[in-house]
Amino acid sequence: MLKNQTAEIIIIGGGIAGLSAAIYLGRAERNAFVIDAGKSMARWEPDVENYLGFPEGIAGSELLRRGQEQASRYGVGIIRDEIVKAERKQDLFKLRGRTHSYAARRLLLANGIFHRPAEIDGVPECLGHSMFFCKDCDGFRVRGKRIAIYGRGNEAVEYALAMTFYSACVAIVTDGKRPRWDRQHAGWIKKYEIPVYQERIVAVGREGCEVRSLKFPKGLELEVDAVFTTRGDIYFNGLATSLGARVDAEGQVVVDLDMRTTVKGLYAAGCVTPANCQMIIAAGQGATAAQTINHDLFQESLATHSLQRYRGQQLQDLARSGASEDRKKILATNHASALDAPGLQAGSQWPTATKPVKSRKTYGKRREINRSGSSRGQGLQSMDAVRKVSRVHGRRRRSPAIG
Repeated sequence: MLKNQTAEIIIIGGGIAGLSAAIYLGRAERNAFVIDAGKSMARWEPDVENYLGFPEGIAGSELLRRGQEQASRYGVGIIRDEIVKAERKQDLFKLRGRTHSYAARRLLLANGIFHRPAEIDGVPECLGHSMFFCKDCDGFRVRGKRIAIYGRGNEAVEYALAMTFYSACVAIVTDGKRPRWDRQHAGWIKKYEIPVYQERIVAVGREGCEVRSLKFPKGLELEVDAVFTTRGDIYFNGLATSLGARVDAEGQVVVDLDMRTTVKGLYAAGCVTPANCQMIIAAGQGATAAQTINHDLFQESLATHSLQRYRGQQLQDLARSGASEDRKKILATNHASALDAPGLQAGSQWPTATKPVKSRKTYGKRREINRSGSSRGQGLQSMDAVRKVSRVHGRRRRSPAIG
């Protein structure tokens, strides 16, 4: 798959943003591939409760599986590999993975971030069950429980104050480290009576994946039901910076509203950007990036006349298949049917639109050649019915490249 070929678009990252983009690009008939290292943070979520359309919740791993299936349905290839180097040469992005090398005209970075977990033995097994990173995602599920905020900066203080909307029992634990919050945040801790435990955490009491207590030296123990960590994030921005893209002070890849980076042809979406790191926001950003890429490629095809060459080959294929004669018959039939319609006489105004004949589905079939000027080969005949009525009454449908 993709061996010795140049793809139109490569998406690095098979998380929510990357798969959302893949679905849109596949439906736009683009030659797109996803290269996934299998590191999406969504896989840590055993029960996603705030994603639209799943009132009973859904496991993050299942959401990813469904996204992969949906992208594959529209012909997008998904490759398991990790990209370790990227460079741009002669308007192409050259990528080197751990197993293969790749090239693409457009590149979308959707490789996300890594949330730093608490540095406590036994905590990793509790991720997504009783140890969390995001108050907006998981505050609701810990209502009325005993909550510990793990951290020592201003963010830990603000997390603790925000969690009081969900529970009266909230404390901050610094794990033996000196607090770094400023005077204002220290004042808030005192004003809102938030307990602070600065002792080193030596162990975690838990039952399965459920935290039950944090254990300190000298036999001291703090009973808790949930831990939220505020140790910060690692942004996977190495590929972006190696290509010359700008990142902000926190390491997030800078993008405009259309997900374009500061490098032409390079886009970014999801948690690697300054967006709020939520799955549904990542999905929206992925869709936005895909629409932008599709638009940019279409505009390029007009400027370089590659769309004209593609259209010329398309018309030749139609002529060879005899579809041109069939099209004339359909046009004549539609013309007569419109005149026979109630309330329409010769010379009357034509209807503003006609309902196209549905085409046979070609989802999941691989387009052999991209839109560089050559025919795709596959899917052309199945689209004949739509093409035949596309110019009825002088109205032309949007190019399939627009999507």
